[in-house]
Amino acid sequence: MSVAAERLQLPFPRPNVLDLAPLYEVLRREMPITPVTTPAGDPAWLVTRFTEVRDLLSDKRLGRSHPEPDKASRITTAAVQDGPTGNYETEEADHTRMRRLLTPAFSAKRMRMLHDYMQQLVDGYIDQLLVEHAAAPDGVVDLHTGLAFPLPVSVICRLLGVPEDDREYFHTLSERMANLAIGDDAHKAREEFSRYMVGLVETKRSQLGEDVISDLVRAQSADETYDYAEMIRLCVGLLFAGHETTVNRIGLGTLFLLTRPDQWQALAADPDGRVNATVEEIMRLGAPGDLGLLRYAHVDLDVAGVTINRGDAVILSVNAANRDTSVYSDAETFNPDRPEKPHLGFGHGGHFCIGASLARTELRVVFATLARRLPGLRLAKQLDELEVRTTLTGGVTALPVTW
Repeated sequence: MSVAAERLQLPFPRPNVLDLAPLYEVLRREMPITPVTTPAGDPAWLVTRFTEVRDLLSDKRLGRSHPEPDKASRITTAAVQDGPTGNYETEEADHTRMRRLLTPAFSAKRMRMLHDYMQQLVDGYIDQLLVEHAAAPDGVVDLHTGLAFPLPVSVICRLLGVPEDDREYFHTLSERMANLAIGDDAHKAREEFSRYMVGLVETKRSQLGEDVISDLVRAQSADETYDYAEMIRLCVGLLFAGHETTVNRIGLGTLFLLTRPDQWQALAADPDGRVNATVEEIMRLGAPGDLGLLRYAHVDLDVAGVTINRGDAVILSVNAANRDTSVYSDAETFNPDRPEKPHLGFGHGGHFCIGASLARTELRVVFATLARRLPGLRLAKQLDELEVRTTLTGGVTALPVTW
């Protein structure tokens, strides 16, 4: 199979929710940086090889802002990572401030302190699933609504200081924001989400607590250079990403394990000993969404024999990079015992995911506890029978299981 020189149309059709389009393997080999047309109909560069994706993730010549935002390529019609964000002139300083403010709240030490709370939640959800399983005529329960969704929501609400009673409301807004098929309604949802966050921020202002949003309100009040709208965008982004991405990783991880009974049995036989490596392999192979991380070139640059001009959109396919056969042996195989451990599932460099410790802790608690308490867990439907979400982050709408 050979790749022609004309622009390819994103997204590439996938065979199922776990596997990528075979075209990615061809692109990594023949055209690791290739011109594409985005789902929104605009031009961009797609980067698929591990080395280039890793290097560009930490390359300060790329950014999330654009020198001329009105001329920027749009990626989707969703309201999440659809185009440029932030101020071109102050992006680096704004990012540095954000990392400084958030690092203590998302530190590995803070996550260890949250571990017992997560464990109590997971045990409680599994207790309820056991009750539902016993009452269901066919013994089938939905692991998505019973565990994968409520756990990350509860944890991020506690960490950020968001009322958990609002979870259905902001989850509905998140679904609409990330929806690839509803056009303007996605952006209306983002505006509504911002109004919700403004209301929460102003409610907190008179009685600040020990939570991330309170910390950001304090910082914005004390720093006249910290733009209020920027703070609101950050709060919305934290609440969206803080639950949405982990919900999908729990679902994808469950599917990887239950469609590979030998791996599930190995984890059930030694949950504590195998869970860390299992989670890292889920982060490597789990591919939420069909696009990648969006960046814009702030200067002209040459990469792998390709000239990317200032202002060009660049889509960094972490999904493809994490399956690069020049980096990973049997790259498409789910194998927690593989010798090659590093992956780009949390990004790389200065933009390495600030919530990585949070996600790792949640995933470790989930999969170790499931393996310990429900070793006979199995899927109640075939993989190709599951409904895939039509959102930027992908995943499944339900996860029917039994034991």
